[in-house]
Amino acid sequence: MVETVSAEKLDREEAAEQLRELADELENGDESTVRAGNKTVALRPPSSIAYEVSVRERSSILRGQRESVTIKMDWRPSNVSEAGDTAGAEAE
Repeated sequence: MVETVSAEKLDREEAAEQLRELADELENGDESTVRAGNKTVALRPPSSIAYEVSVRERSSILRGQRESVTIKMDWRPSNVSEAGDTAGAEAE
């Protein structure tokens, strides 16, 4: 299993543009690319994928209020046999 994680601070417009690019690739093609740090990963999602959204609201006396959204998409690529590994993408 290989996991590539990237965390960076973007303004809202940049974050929306990255999500929009991924959404366009998911909708229009057989392959989607995701940039994680200095690495680009090619993904091959099938026509049906598992999709999960979670929202967390936290309040702390020391850190103040904080909100987060996690979007998880998970699938088994069509070119991997049933015994093969699964691939997925996660954005936070």
